[in-house]
Amino acid sequence: MDYLSYLTSPWTIGIASFLFVLFTWKWILRVLCGMVLIPEDKIGLVTKKFVLFGENKSLPDGRIIALNGEAGYQADALAPGLYFGYWIWQYDISMQGFTKIPQGQLGLVIAKDGNELPAGSILANAVECDNFQDARKFLTTGGKKGKQVSYINTGVYRINTLLFDVLPAEIETIEDGQVGVITTLDGVPLQHGQIAGKDVPGHNNFQNFDVFLKDGGQRGLQTQVVLAGSYAINPWAVKIEKVPMTEVGIGNVGIVISYVGDEGIDTSGSEFKHGNIVQRGQKGVWRDPLDPGKYPINPYTHKIQVVPTTNLVLNWADARTESHNLDKNLSTITVRSKDGFQFNLDVSQIIHIPSTEAPKVIARFGSIQNLVSQVLEPTIGNYFRNSAQDSDVIAFLSSRKERQDAAKGRISEVLREYNVSAVDTLIGDITPPGDLMKTLTDRKIASEEEKTYETQMNAQKVKQTLEKETALANKQKEIVDAQQSVQIAERRAEASVKEAEGKAQSVKLNAGAEAEATKLRAEAKAYETEQVGKAEATKIESIGNATAEAYRKQVDAMGSDNFSKFKITEEIGKNGIKIIPEILITGGENGGPISGLLGLELLKKIQSDNATEAKTEAKVEVKPVTDKK
Repeated sequence: MDYLSYLTSPWTIGIASFLFVLFTWKWILRVLCGMVLIPEDKIGLVTKKFVLFGENKSLPDGRIIALNGEAGYQADALAPGLYFGYWIWQYDISMQGFTKIPQGQLGLVIAKDGNELPAGSILANAVECDNFQDARKFLTTGGKKGKQVSYINTGVYRINTLLFDVLPAEIETIEDGQVGVITTLDGVPLQHGQIAGKDVPGHNNFQNFDVFLKDGGQRGLQTQVVLAGSYAINPWAVKIEKVPMTEVGIGNVGIVISYVGDEGIDTSGSEFKHGNIVQRGQKGVWRDPLDPGKYPINPYTHKIQVVPTTNLVLNWADARTESHNLDKNLSTITVRSKDGFQFNLDVSQIIHIPSTEAPKVIARFGSIQNLVSQVLEPTIGNYFRNSAQDSDVIAFLSSRKERQDAAKGRISEVLREYNVSAVDTLIGDITPPGDLMKTLTDRKIASEEEKTYETQMNAQKVKQTLEKETALANKQKEIVDAQQSVQIAERRAEASVKEAEGKAQSVKLNAGAEAEATKLRAEAKAYETEQVGKAEATKIESIGNATAEAYRKQVDAMGSDNFSKFKITEEIGKNGIKIIPEILITGGENGGPISGLLGLELLKKIQSDNATEAKTEAKVEVKPVTDKK
């Protein structure tokens, strides 16, 4: 079979007819019946190309959407389904997908047709039109062209895009610790003298902006703020600025200066002439400060001046600044003394602002920084400059404490007038002139050297004492032993004394007894001796008398010369006396041995002694013993 025969065969023609019908049946039906099939996920946007006889031929001026069969874009879109009568030569049907708003977004709507906006308005008021899905209702109930105040939330919508443009926008989120400051872009203009619109209730944090407009909401900055959270707010109607919440730290209070609100009545009293202190919510400085914490404050309508209620240190020093930075512009004070020397000194001032007085301080100065620059800086600087001019440098240095106390008293008086308490005034480093300082330094060094020498000398003394004490400590055992020995000796001595006393007493008693016995024995002995003496005397007397009588008789018989020679010879014989010595001495030529031995004088001596003895024996006297009793 050739190619031509194949193409003209019934089978081929049948298949081709089937395929033609299959792919063109909609078009065929559209041509024959005006049928339109709208898929389930589409809508049909209708454009009428022309009008037949007897129909409205043209749209009213200014309109682009037909409501009454006029040629042009039709208000009514075709929902999913089957429709007839939309002939292909008269109507153009375009398929449009559904409008989808994703999660976390909203749909902003711009109407291409409708009534004109009033002069000065930028947003069209809301009308009931089923979330812009009913274009006819929107146009017939007063919908206005342009940006719409209403929006559509997350979802799927059948919106006629010939009338409406839908633009996605993010839902506004305010994080924790932040606050949303609101500026409305539409509404009634602000009144003269106002900086923010009045509060309008019922608009659900500006999410229902149509209520805000209907209730007379004003255009511009709003006193109301929105807190942390997510908000479906029309960004064409509301501008949100995220700012941190106002924080008042521990040890501080927040003084509120309100730029909005009703004119308040001054509560500061007649004695305070420097500003109005008003109740909370009124315009001016609020009487009640904010305690430590976080507050959702609109920083454009309310200003918070944080005032430290703890002791505040301010340094007039180039090299030192506190963390609060209130003294960052303060510098070391330069003064001139009475004797013409210029020198520098650092000063620290400690102040305290009571929380009850803080509103007055802010009402008077506006800020603590102004208090420092307008009062503290000139007051303290001029005080020390004046004080230095009354004294020379040396006297100023030596009277530092007195001048510090005087400065504290004077500055306290001044600051009390400004509702501030002066806790203390401290003079820091004093930097006198270099030449003068060198002189003082040399003098001080000399003085310190003298003290050093004295200290060294005292140290040597202490060292000596230490060595002595060390030696004593080393000998302490011996000392203790010696002390113990002394104590033992003392105890022994005491014992010996006691013993001696006992012995003495005993001896005394014994001596007394012995004396008494001796006395008795002596008396007895004396008596005995007396008796014996008497008897002996009687005996001797008798013997002597008898001997004397015998010697007289011998002398008478022998003669005295012969008797003497006889007695000498007798005595020599008795005593064994040598009459012839080993060396013989002669008495002369005619003398014999006896004459030479004794000599005449010896013989005379012997004779004399014999005579004396004889007389003594003869004269013995016995004295009687008398009884002493």
